[in-house]
Amino acid sequence: MKFFRLFAILAITILSCNQKQKERIPPVIAPFTTVDTLSINDWWNRADNPIINLKVNRDSTVAFGIYTVSNKVLKLSAQLYPLYPEETREVRLETMNNGKWTQIQTQKVNDLGWSALFRVENWDDTQDTKYRIRHGANAVYEGLIRKDPKDATTISLAALSCNSNKDRGMRENYVRNINYQNPDLIFFAGDQSYDHTEHTAAWLKFGLQFKETFRNRPAITIPDDHDIGQGNLWGENGKVSTVKGSSDGGYTYHPEYVKMVERCQTAHLPDPYDPTPVKQGIGVYYTNLLLGGVDFAILEDRKFKSGPKGKIPQQGPRPDHIRNPKYDPRSIDLPGLTLLGDRQLQFLKHWGDTNKEAIKVVLSQTGFCGGAHIHGQKENRLHADLDSNGWPQTGRKKALQLIQKAHAIHIAGDQHLATIIKQGITEFGDGPWSFVVPAIVNDYYSRWWWPEDEKPGANPNPNTSLPWTGDYLDGFNNKISMMAYVNPESNSKGGGYGLIRFNKQKQTTTFECWPRYVDVTKANAQQFEGWPFTIPLEKAKN
Repeated sequence: MKFFRLFAILAITILSCNQKQKERIPPVIAPFTTVDTLSINDWWNRADNPIINLKVNRDSTVAFGIYTVSNKVLKLSAQLYPLYPEETREVRLETMNNGKWTQIQTQKVNDLGWSALFRVENWDDTQDTKYRIRHGANAVYEGLIRKDPKDATTISLAALSCNSNKDRGMRENYVRNINYQNPDLIFFAGDQSYDHTEHTAAWLKFGLQFKETFRNRPAITIPDDHDIGQGNLWGENGKVSTVKGSSDGGYTYHPEYVKMVERCQTAHLPDPYDPTPVKQGIGVYYTNLLLGGVDFAILEDRKFKSGPKGKIPQQGPRPDHIRNPKYDPRSIDLPGLTLLGDRQLQFLKHWGDTNKEAIKVVLSQTGFCGGAHIHGQKENRLHADLDSNGWPQTGRKKALQLIQKAHAIHIAGDQHLATIIKQGITEFGDGPWSFVVPAIVNDYYSRWWWPEDEKPGANPNPNTSLPWTGDYLDGFNNKISMMAYVNPESNSKGGGYGLIRFNKQKQTTTFECWPRYVDVTKANAQQFEGWPFTIPLEKAKN
């Protein structure tokens, strides 16, 4: 009897020691302590938060996967929920071959952001392939890697932006509509997260909302200012910003936080054109993706851009807002100011000179002009907003010249205001077409296209009832031709998404713009006024 008591005491002691040993396994200590606090260090001791439940069942640790395939290279990011110290950091990728699951790669999970990247060369893009991501014994996420739709007559792209946290709900309407329309590719242009200092939790929430749109199709995601914790971003080649609002240029938060955000959102994109980091060791992701005979250039239109503070004459209480319509736009277009930067201009030139048989499309965070007059609320009229890519004007001109030379169209987000604009470089209409898509949630900081004289410009769009279309000068004296816009009084408060159809047979592009609360499965579903809008395609000349 004494022996059994001793054995029991010894067993309890061993179990206790093992448990204490587990408890003593230190978590990875993050180099930042004021951001991402819900998901770093001893994250499990944090109270419940309003963003998302991070303490999931351990059979659900794989949150989602997101992928692209280009030039026969598969890149797939596995996004996990935060892991406990004793849990494995290994994640596995399996594919279905001849009716059986085969493990093709393992990768380590990074404790900062809880993601891992699979990169598979010589991918067979001629057939659909089922995949699954596995973690531990039971956590599984399954999806489909689509074949390259190179034989399809029409290639379609769904484009979304600005997933405001003013609405924490799910996005059932978007998921239903997008899956019904079944685009070949989905593009999230930025601001997937509005929880500035808690990117991991917000990114997981975004995945919970939208993963059924990209579980079975490729997706492009690029971060914008809110994703990296700033209201505006003028990246200035990665420098440190030291003023509130970051109008001096650069990044406010720790570079490892910025790198984590970009790793989670862009690691699955095709390899960057030139991977050389910018200042603070922050990486780059500008690149191109080939899909179905369409060549998408993916830009970082904020990372190299100059900040206005201290570089140009300040025109009002804020360095980035100009309210005086009588100021001289030439006074702020000064030598040394940058928009895309030399590196991206070189990329655009090379991209335009190659794959000339493909349809060319540029994807970026925001538009290349000032396409809004009123910001936030009706009484807040701005003549010019330096957060837009209408400034600096010389940088805009250089970018548009290369986009036009490639005969590319431009798709972007950020503005919360859907617009179709024919850009002017030297004359009205001599630049590329651009479609800025609406906000996913437009209940926060809406914008309006509302000319102060409430008159149409020259050459208005004859095929719309919208009152203010035609040729205008924006607040930087850039020439723009407004063809359609969605002010927030419209259906769904102007919130919604874009669908772009590239018809290779007819050589046309059709822009569609769908309100958030419309059900596209119904026969009477209506787009916003002014859409659909079809333009002829041009091909770059050899």
